[in-house]
Amino acid sequence: MADLSQIVKAYDVRGVVPDQWDESLAELFGAAFAQVTGASAIVVGHDMRPSSPGLSSAFARGAAARGVDVTEIGLCSTDQLYFASGQLGLPGAMFTASHNPAQYNGIKLCRAGAAPVGQDTGLAEIRTLVEGWADGGAPEAAGSAGAVTRRDVLADYATHLRSLVDLSKSRPLKVVVDAGNGMGGHTVPTVFDGLPIDLVPMYFELDGTFPNHEANPLDPKNLVDLQAKVRETGADIGLAFDGDADRCFAVDERGEPVSPSAITALVAARELAKHPGGTVIHNLITSWSVPEVVKEHGGKPVRTRVGHSFIKEEMARTGAIFGGEHSAHYYFRDFWNADTGMLAALHVLAALGGQDGPLSELVRQYDRYAASGEINSTVADQADRAAAVKAAYEGTDGAELDELDGLTVTTADWWFNLRASNTEPLLRLNVEARDAATVARVRDEVLAIVRA
Repeated sequence: MADLSQIVKAYDVRGVVPDQWDESLAELFGAAFAQVTGASAIVVGHDMRPSSPGLSSAFARGAAARGVDVTEIGLCSTDQLYFASGQLGLPGAMFTASHNPAQYNGIKLCRAGAAPVGQDTGLAEIRTLVEGWADGGAPEAAGSAGAVTRRDVLADYATHLRSLVDLSKSRPLKVVVDAGNGMGGHTVPTVFDGLPIDLVPMYFELDGTFPNHEANPLDPKNLVDLQAKVRETGADIGLAFDGDADRCFAVDERGEPVSPSAITALVAARELAKHPGGTVIHNLITSWSVPEVVKEHGGKPVRTRVGHSFIKEEMARTGAIFGGEHSAHYYFRDFWNADTGMLAALHVLAALGGQDGPLSELVRQYDRYAASGEINSTVADQADRAAAVKAAYEGTDGAELDELDGLTVTTADWWFNLRASNTEPLLRLNVEARDAATVARVRDEVLAIVRA
């Protein structure tokens, strides 16, 4: 039996092509997905990586051989695949490795209505089937093969997004968009068509070898070109998408990055205006500003662990209208509880265009505290170092400790969260406080213990 533990992760399939997986395995994944979902039809899409069309087609063949009709939507962003899954009511498969380097590829899977598939919701079962079939192939299915057809949903995706955010009263905006040679270059022109936007495109050529920079805006070095272009052109805002364009980052008119927590708070306020009294999900490393703004606008904030599966579970459980993470994933009830950076971007553009001030001024009300950003430390023993930090702060006057996700220590003036990476020997630290000096003090105290 094959061992796929290196490529089947908690929420998706991901690995180096062809070293760790290839089209023959993709075909088996398609057959296994068909069997586990029990669906009569599915939808499949892919990003611009060189290996994506072949892997996607192989997956479709595997599913069709099991009698499942397959709708191929071709090149798409991940949130475009979620749209197709929701709109068509079909389970879906998206071939992408998001922001990973070019030699990687992967599959993000969902059930009908964009409901996530993870280890506990079918992915472990799919892995077991593929491992069992790896040597001899999938058993032949009874009945005839399914049909494979093509369908373009880009225009419908764009129309749906524009129906959720009204930009008709917006002043004209100059908007620089860095697509990083990823799928934003495919979706942005259609979504922005007809809006009061003077678009300045950067790296819109689809190229899965990422010739200009990694399509990972979470790393500050990948925002440098966007920041320079915003300043050079006098733009009102800059937007950066990751490789599969499900995450969106913003920089203001000065080229300064806007905190994803501030974006979460801004969008939450706008969603609460549409859905008064609604619940908003935020993970435990988003800013204090988020629950404060939610309460100020009459909503109910709910705190969760980090990770899209936890956010989506809580959204479904609570009927939440919106969810945000500090990694720039934004989830909407109006979008099948799935994450879409494009919809968050439209909200920011509508808020900016609906008033006369610059973006830096607009987001100030949502960005109220000083923060460290995420600081990673390589450690030999994650549990030992985390326990040492916990021991140091237990009994601290006025401090509350919780272990919802790693260790969070909260006082009246500051908080920090220390979490272990699931994939690397790292501890991740986030600190927030009422002023920068306190952030620096708490950061240095915790790191001295972690790195001892």
